[in-house]
Amino acid sequence: MTPDETYRWLVGDVRSFPVHVLASILALSLAEADAEGRAVNETAGYDGAPVLLLQWFPHAAAKLSGGGVLVRAEDEACLVDLLLRGANTGSELERLLAGMIARRAQRPNHLWQDLGLRNRSELSTLMDDYFAPLARRNISDMKWKKFFFRLICRDASYTLCTAPSCGECSDYDNCFNEETGESLLAHLRRAAEPAA
Repeated sequence: MTPDETYRWLVGDVRSFPVHVLASILALSLAEADAEGRAVNETAGYDGAPVLLLQWFPHAAAKLSGGGVLVRAEDEACLVDLLLRGANTGSELERLLAGMIARRAQRPNHLWQDLGLRNRSELSTLMDDYFAPLARRNISDMKWKKFFFRLICRDASYTLCTAPSCGECSDYDNCFNEETGESLLAHLRRAAEPAA
């Protein structure tokens, strides 16, 4: 199955934002796991088989189960911690999303793309819905990965930038310019279509 087909299979008839987000992440993660010969929990960023995933996607239990406890690099573990400290309630879903977002943030694209979302506004909605205290701190609408790691570096007393303020930085566009591009699910779907 292509990631797009996997997404549709996971979602089925359910039309809810959390199911959309989780299915988007899982569709990309399953494709990467197959391509890289890894367990899906490693590419998606969760330990074992979370009960919540199995409740929402019971038809995918065999694909989502397995794998063990994740080993997270220090920067990824710091991001999980940052997200959990900025979560709305600390719910099971927020804990699951924190781990998944932190793992997917290690990928090379815009975060919304690496989560399989359609656009940046979906990521902003995700942040507002589940990590509002943290999202409110992004007052200048900085790119989410840059924002997260800037906060982590600030908390750890590292110097991320040499400029005294963002407005004076010659690299301003790398942190604040528009995040455009195609969603990775759409890109993979087009790549899988037979040439006409």
